[in-house]
Formats: sequence, structure tokens, C-alpha cells
Amino acid sequence: MIIDTHCHAGNNWFLPIESLEFEMNQAGVDGAVLIQHGGTYDNDYLFAEAGKRGDRFKVVVMLDPSGADPLGTLETLAEQGAAGVRLAPDAEFDSLSKVTDIWRKAGDLNLVVSSLGNAKRFSAASFKNIIDNCPETQIVIEHLAGVGITDPPYTDYELALECAHRPNTTIKVPGLGEITPRPLRLLPDFRFDNIPPLFEMAYEAFGADRMMWGSDYPPSAGREGYGNTLEGVRTHSAFANGDDIDWVLGKTAARVWGFDS
Repeated sequence: MIIDTHCHAGNNWFLPIESLEFEMNQAGVDGAVLIQHGGTYDNDYLFAEAGKRGDRFKVVVMLDPSGADPLGTLETLAEQGAAGVRLAPDAEFDSLSKVTDIWRKAGDLNLVVSSLGNAKRFSAASFKNIIDNCPETQIVIEHLAGVGITDPPYTDYELALECAHRPNTTIKVPGLGEITPRPLRLLPDFRFDNIPPLFEMAYEAFGADRMMWGSDYPPSAGREGYGNTLEGVRTHSAFANGDDIDWVLGKTAARVWGFDS
């Protein structure tokens, strides 16, 4: 079973879910996690479209930080069928005095936190304190800790990977286009040159059974294309041992997000 743990669909920004389904079907992807895009707090479209498609999609919602009762709203969204909530490492809510309240509430509701940010934010002691103070909350670090295209030394990224010491964390592995410049010449065979060792570093920290592929569709369409985000991970030498690639492409996601494997 292949599961895409990071894709977007919408009726305002990005593309409708039918476009995502077409790409999934072409690439042989079985299920996906729909991640609400930043600044959108109306999650009705994702719920409605996921509900039409059985168990193929899980919904990750966002909460309005200025809302009067974010904890109550999170309860309501969980009742509607949310599988997770998207929070930044330094997220703040106007009506909450303690930042850990919302993270702990997610765990109480059996909601996964999909956390967006960059390597510097994920490396901060304040974020690691949140993880430590919410041990029952499953926290998934997006976009390979947001490392992006960068040059060594990978100081912030290495510090962000220390989150792996906390057993309630996992990390999303993107397509190579997020961490490697696209070649100047696009040759007939799909390949990237001079790929940095970022997958290997994450593997050493987390292990394959705490890593999961996420395409970042549709932004990834402007990098290497949906199917190639999958191929870039599937054929990467970091995951060549045993059943490592099975964990990265589906088994970890099935366990964390509750897909039937």
C-alpha cells in the first residue's frame, strides 16, 4: 500500500481533489492525507470531498488562531472526522495562555499533529519542550524538517533531527525537487544531480519505520511532477535495505494515520 502523506486540494487555492486523484491513480498511490493549506480555516471542502471517497483520504485541518475557543473547535473537528491538525512549532492562539494546551488536546482527541516550519524553528528548544510535554500526541514533522535546498554545514537541520530522540515524532520525506535544484537540462531519464545527504541523515536519526513520503502536490508539479516525487524516494539508495522502502511509502503512514493496510 502506497500512501501520500502530504498533499493539498481546495476550491479556492491549488487544485480540486479530482486532479489529485488523477495523479494518484496514474502513479499507483492508494491513499493520501489532505493537508489544509495555510490561512484556510474553513475545512468543509476537505471533509465533503474525502467523505465521498470512502477511506482513501484522511483530513488534516487548520484552526483560526484568533478563534474564541480553539479547544472546543478542535473537538468539533475531531467529531467531524478529522485525522489531524496542522500546527507550526511556534503556533500561538489568542485565547490560550499555554501553548501546549492545543498540542495536548490533539493527543487527547487522538489527532495527529502535522507540523509545518523550517529547520531553525524545528531545532528550537521551545519546540522540543512541546514534544516532551505532550508525549501522548503523535507529531509528524513536515517537509524533511523544512530543510529545503541548502548548503552544508547543515547545523539547523542536524539540531532539528534531534527531535527523533522523542518517540512520538515521525518525519515526512518529500520529493527530491524540494532539496535539490532541478537540472539545467531535463534529459529523457528522470534524475537529479548532486543530491545532498539529507535523506541519509534523517534515516540515521529516525529510521525507516518513522519516515513517510509526502508529495507536496500540487506545488511539486512545478518541480519534478507528482509521479517523480514518488520515484525519487522509491529509488533512493537510503531506503535500499530490507523492507525500508515499504515503511517509507506506506507502512509508517498506515500506522500513524490509521489507514487500513
